[in-house]
Amino acid sequence: MKDSNHGKEGCTLNRVFIVMLQVAGLYGIYLAGSWIQQALGLFIPGSVIGMLLLFVLLSLKIIPEWLLQQGVAFMIRHLPFFFIPATVGIISYAHVFKGKGMLLIVIGLFSTALVMAVSGRVTQMLVKRREEA
Repeated sequence: MKDSNHGKEGCTLNRVFIVMLQVAGLYGIYLAGSWIQQALGLFIPGSVIGMLLLFVLLSLKIIPEWLLQQGVAFMIRHLPFFFIPATVGIISYAHVFKGKGMLLIVIGLFSTALVMAVSGRVTQMLVKRREEA
């Protein structure tokens, strides 16, 4: 009699391997963007160039979406963990923010409201344009 857990374990290992390959592919695109930035001496960060490169590759269907789907889903699912080092780094500079807490709260609220308003307005304009077409 065959053990049913062995089949699940093999499937899980296969999935982990696929996710690792896909994340490695995304990292390779990031490295390509960083290389382009350094080779051409551009002021745009390599990560942004890599993201644009990924957008072009997906848009032109050079890389099919399904080829990166599981790796992207894994990274999005674990996205909050990527912000922990940045938050800890900010704590190191607490003296810079000392006495300015209320000002920072006001700036944060204002900038959030501004982004929401502009995003909503742009979305409404695009929907209206699509309905007219």
